[in-house]
Amino acid sequence: MKTPVKATLVTLAVVVVMVLVAIIYALVNQNPTPPPGEGSSTGTSVVGESSHVLDDGGPDAVTVVEFLDFECEACGAFYPIVEDIRERYAGQITYVVRYFPLPGHFNSKNAAIAAEAAAQQDRFEDMYHRLFETQAEWGEAQESRAELFRGFAEQLGLDMTAYDAAVADPATTERVELDFNEGRALGVGSTPTFFVGGEKLELQTLNDLEDAIAAALSGGR
Repeated sequence: MKTPVKATLVTLAVVVVMVLVAIIYALVNQNPTPPPGEGSSTGTSVVGESSHVLDDGGPDAVTVVEFLDFECEACGAFYPIVEDIRERYAGQITYVVRYFPLPGHFNSKNAAIAAEAAAQQDRFEDMYHRLFETQAEWGEAQESRAELFRGFAEQLGLDMTAYDAAVADPATTERVELDFNEGRALGVGSTPTFFVGGEKLELQTLNDLEDAIAAALSGGR
């Protein structure tokens, strides 16, 4: 039988391994066609007019933007890290989410459309949590999971007539594709990709995201 200390150490080791795998996955999971540009020199804004703001830290906050794919395992692994950062830096950062469904993931766009349909009822964050919390149930499936996502919408108590209409509306898909296309223009090629204070972050270590936020808050970025 494992002692509590040993069990804790084993759990921590597993978490560390999972996050390391996630970072490696993020670094190598590149879009087959290289994005055309880097940074905001293309004239594309890192934060769009319709981008989803999860936390608004006010005028003096550092803006952190995440381009994500709900089906991406690396995004799923970073999800608890991001949630921890959001909690600990509440009031100091403005956290923004943008869609970047990778073509190699069968249901990534379906998931993004479900999130956008929920957003039209002011429930984006609820669907955002539900999709990441259930990723193991539907990720890597090779058939549509749109009905499963519809079930999530029902569980959240959404107006299902409005939800169905939003999912079927080409404008919803166009909204997802807008984020994807602007992400490519900004040099995004893998997920998750973070921008801190308008600068694209190259993930190399586990602490890079928080280090970049801390540096920006101290005026060093």
